[in-house]
Amino acid sequence: MSSTPETTPARNAEATPARLRVIPSRLLAGAAAVGERLVGDRLAAEGAHKWHFAVLVALDESGAASQAELSRRTGIYRSDMVAVLNQLSDAGCIRRDPDPADRRRNVITLTPDGRCRLERLDALITDAQRELLAPLTPEQQDELTHLLNILTSHHRPRHPGQAEEE
Repeated sequence: MSSTPETTPARNAEATPARLRVIPSRLLAGAAAVGERLVGDRLAAEGAHKWHFAVLVALDESGAASQAELSRRTGIYRSDMVAVLNQLSDAGCIRRDPDPADRRRNVITLTPDGRCRLERLDALITDAQRELLAPLTPEQQDELTHLLNILTSHHRPRHPGQAEEE
């Protein structure tokens, strides 16, 4: 038996007690759960998951990288990164080559097939975001994204020696 009860969303907003409807962290968690479901369902239909997308985006935007660097860029634990890279390699989306500067590690590179895969996954993610944010105007969508970036930046873990952001 689980130590925490399972929750199901209330069938309508009025069924939820008023005090619960104004707790930002509860609202964020609910919206995040919907977003995760929308994205997860679309990616799963393509045989992918969010970590595949994260690695492909990181390679596309910042170029080839070591496994450790990809872990830092994406937030994927190093221990989980191997499985993600194996899946992407098996699908022909990435290539692993020995690092000329350090033969003990590999450099991960996005392949042409990986770029095509990224384009398809990107379209699915965009579609999921469109559905998630449908009740909002474009201006509200931009503002929500801006506010969420402020929150996540403020609460992002700081590394020792890292300067405080202004």
